[in-house]
Amino acid sequence: MSRRPSLRLGIWGAAAGYFLCYVPYSALTKALSGGLMPGAAGGVSGLELLPTTAMASMVGMLIFLSAARWWRFATQRQLGGLSLPSPTRWTFLSGLATAGIIATTTLAYTFSGVSIVFMMLLMRGGVLVIAPIVDAISGRHIRWFSAVALLLSLGALAAAFSGDTRLTPLAALDVAVYLGAYLFRLNAMSHLAKTDDADTTRRYFVEEQMVATPAVVLTLALTALAGRGELSQALSAGFGGFFERGAAFVVPALLIGLFSQGTGIFGGLVLLGRQENSFCVPVNRASSILAGVVASASLALLGASMPDTSQLVGAVLVLLAVLFLSLPPALAARRAAAS
Repeated sequence: MSRRPSLRLGIWGAAAGYFLCYVPYSALTKALSGGLMPGAAGGVSGLELLPTTAMASMVGMLIFLSAARWWRFATQRQLGGLSLPSPTRWTFLSGLATAGIIATTTLAYTFSGVSIVFMMLLMRGGVLVIAPIVDAISGRHIRWFSAVALLLSLGALAAAFSGDTRLTPLAALDVAVYLGAYLFRLNAMSHLAKTDDADTTRRYFVEEQMVATPAVVLTLALTALAGRGELSQALSAGFGGFFERGAAFVVPALLIGLFSQGTGIFGGLVLLGRQENSFCVPVNRASSILAGVVASASLALLGASMPDTSQLVGAVLVLLAVLFLSLPPALAARRAAAS
């Protein structure tokens, strides 16, 4: 059995799983919130959508960790005669950061008039800037092809800003929270989980996952119970009346939650690769940006507008970044095998 924490997939297999989950996740979220789904006229607000998707994500997390039999890797604490999996202080905090990432990612695709690809380039580009900073803090060497891929990815971000850059104040706040959560999470991963010891990596992954989606559900529920303001009312509607909307709304929302958990699983495994953050983060970000382009193209069949040229240029630059990340290590491995 492979000692990597990605179920024998390796980092590129995990990236493929991330891409395959991200396409339907982002497309369904935008279609349902924008009223593009057949039979779901009028759409649904992002806040009203969050409770159902978060609960579905939590169920997906429980199913995955149980099916993979990974609960045993978590820190065990005794409660009476039972041994229960439990997070440590740092994995708990990282799980809270991941919870913020989950919520802000789903909300990012519900803002009216803001392109999926633009939001993806903005959020992903921001994390690309963070990656080498975290590597420098943790003392990891940045290889030349990772640096080139990083520059290409930043070029993709610049291309996105040269086109349609409409960004509402709420969307800007969403991006800021997302980036702050990633800054903490990548620092925690680098110091606690990016190691050759696969069990240590799995322990971190399980403890982070077991905190993240329950924290989202609990926060949303407490906010809804507060009962004051538009935020609480929208969340209350999501918990109380969403299932009365019918299958045309409920089924896509459940799928959004399950695919969201899939992106969390595969995306987390990519980031937890033993390579430097300047390698793992572009692989992770490239997968999601390319997924956003595919999702946008699929939404065009339902009447949405295609991404503008600058955003497509950004996607091409991301493809080049992927080539720089994948080809040099593959060629080096072939030369080593030949010698």
